[in-house]
Amino acid sequence: MSSDHEHSHDHERDSHRSFRDVTSPSGLTTEKQGLLHRSRREFLRDLGISAFAFPLIAGLPSLGYCATPVAPRKRMIILFSPNGIVPKAYWPDQAGRDFTLKEIMKPLEPFKDKTLIVKGVCDKVQGDGDNHMRGMSCLLTGIELLPGNIQGGSHTPAGWASGLSIDQEIKGYLQSNDQTRTRFGSLEFGVNVPDKADPWTRMVYAGRNKPIAPIDDPYAMFEKLYGQVKDQAAVISILDSLQSDLKKVRSTLSTEDRVKLDEHEAFVRHMEHEFKAAKDQKLREPPLELEAGIREDNENMPKLSKMQIDLMVNSFVNDMARVATLQYTCSVGQARMSWLGVKESHHTLSHEPGTNDEAQNDLIKINTWYAEQMAYLAKKLADTPEPDGSGSMLDHTTIIWTNELGEGASHTLNDIPLTIVGGGLGWEMGRSLQLKSVTHNRLHMSIAHAFGHHVDHFGNPNFCGEGVLPELTTA
Repeated sequence: MSSDHEHSHDHERDSHRSFRDVTSPSGLTTEKQGLLHRSRREFLRDLGISAFAFPLIAGLPSLGYCATPVAPRKRMIILFSPNGIVPKAYWPDQAGRDFTLKEIMKPLEPFKDKTLIVKGVCDKVQGDGDNHMRGMSCLLTGIELLPGNIQGGSHTPAGWASGLSIDQEIKGYLQSNDQTRTRFGSLEFGVNVPDKADPWTRMVYAGRNKPIAPIDDPYAMFEKLYGQVKDQAAVISILDSLQSDLKKVRSTLSTEDRVKLDEHEAFVRHMEHEFKAAKDQKLREPPLELEAGIREDNENMPKLSKMQIDLMVNSFVNDMARVATLQYTCSVGQARMSWLGVKESHHTLSHEPGTNDEAQNDLIKINTWYAEQMAYLAKKLADTPEPDGSGSMLDHTTIIWTNELGEGASHTLNDIPLTIVGGGLGWEMGRSLQLKSVTHNRLHMSIAHAFGHHVDHFGNPNFCGEGVLPELTTA
């Protein structure tokens, strides 16, 4: 299978369905905002207030006609770790608010009241590919893999996912609104992701057959966020010329080739947008100073993780994106966490049976380390004030930690690990929630609705029939 379709840049053009029920961030339609605006003006005019004084007094609470509040920013981070978890050391025994965090989850104790652990979410997607492949590439897309030539542990090889991922759906929705549009829309971070492209290594998709590679080099991510484009005028000139050439050949092309041409033109427009956004970007905080010379290798995973998390939070402070993913290694990830005293690789350990106590203890150490990364990210956000003063960034950022498998040895796609920390989406936090085999498509729909994007399905519509998960918003 060729990786020619892989896109490290987003393609918003054709990968998103039409956005339905679009309202402003305040929750009011444009028409309703206009009526509210006119009623305030008419009220003040009737009092004999001049137009010059209107901006000064229109928002005074005692008048009862306060200006429409600007809704706080909403952000989402999806954090991925591979190879399943150790169920007995992960899932709480109790449901509801009175629950105890198990051994793996202890690092999240300071954020227990902002944590929602959801058991019972299952990946029901079938078709080509083995469970690792479908677990990874269907994780955020909720739709089948395309036919392909990558042979895994099943009888049928497979290709890329046949639809876009929920993070990119949310990105497209936010980017469609002037009030929520950011420079990048989304950022895809990685830590020690293998230098290859296949369904085991990609969970983010800009659309059908369009995987997006995470950037796992912090210095490359720094350059993306803060680097200066050299000879920008010359590059823009080349893009202008390219646009002209593409238009000249359009009339001579077949319908199929015109689709490809549309993609090329969209990429050119994206590059032009990048140049303008980089020029217009005004930083609230200066770029981080990264420690120099940290190589991308197994032993440096702890340092690389910290660097990527620090860059992510800094990018949020500067409002460069409101959606991000952080992918640790990949499905079938073979990290060898020697800094924890673990000698064997992660994936190899995950195949050991539950009766192997030594392997189970090592797997608990590994997953506890991933929980520590989530806790570090949560603390960074909690310690960072929102630029507008409305609490901390964690209050308006939802972190979702998940996995491609429920448990490694069985390769089950049931009870996919799902820990949510933070706020901003209106979900009832501080709970252990135990559901009964619900599809993860319904979770994705719930995410979209929490952002105000009222989709009627996501991924394979056959798994969306019962709609959003009401349990997320009701205690």
